[in-house]
Amino acid sequence: MKSLIKEFSKGITVLNPTFGLILGLCPTLAISTSLFNAIGMGVAATFVLVFSNLIISALRNFIPARIRLPSYIVIIATFVTICELGLKAYLPGLSKSLGIFIPLIVVNCIIMARAEAFASSNRILPSIFDGLGMGIGFTLGISIIAFIRELLGSGSIAGIGLLKSNEFILVMILSPGALLTMGLLIALSRLLGLTKR
Repeated sequence: MKSLIKEFSKGITVLNPTFGLILGLCPTLAISTSLFNAIGMGVAATFVLVFSNLIISALRNFIPARIRLPSYIVIIATFVTICELGLKAYLPGLSKSLGIFIPLIVVNCIIMARAEAFASSNRILPSIFDGLGMGIGFTLGISIIAFIRELLGSGSIAGIGLLKSNEFILVMILSPGALLTMGLLIALSRLLGLTKR
């Protein structure tokens, strides 16, 4: 049980994909203008991480080494398609907001890295916990960035106005604001010893 908790917690703290491993920057920087979008993206990535890790771990002894990466992409693409169709059917507004970034989960380096580095060489249960921890860590990371950017850039959180219009820092909802916020949060997490240097 301790090893499962360790596999789960490392993705939230020490090996956090956003602040520790610095993976998945494309969706992190593009989607983090809104907390709603960030949470949606995080949940979608977590779904794909957990289920692709499960299947890759279950099939690890049957996939020949020569075709392992193409096999992983097919498995990941299957769950991305399920996720994308589910979002279009049940949350069309979120699906439209996330746009191309949902299909791009297929080539997200967080998903591929966990498939190659962990699920391909570990049993099913630890792989599920690894995927869940990494997914929650990614969700937390992108949500923290989105919270700061949305609050400072538009004065609201999840559409609820909190700041007056003259208190906005408009650069925060632009690309430089994303890079600045992420850089400061990475520095802070390393300074506090939450992630590896």
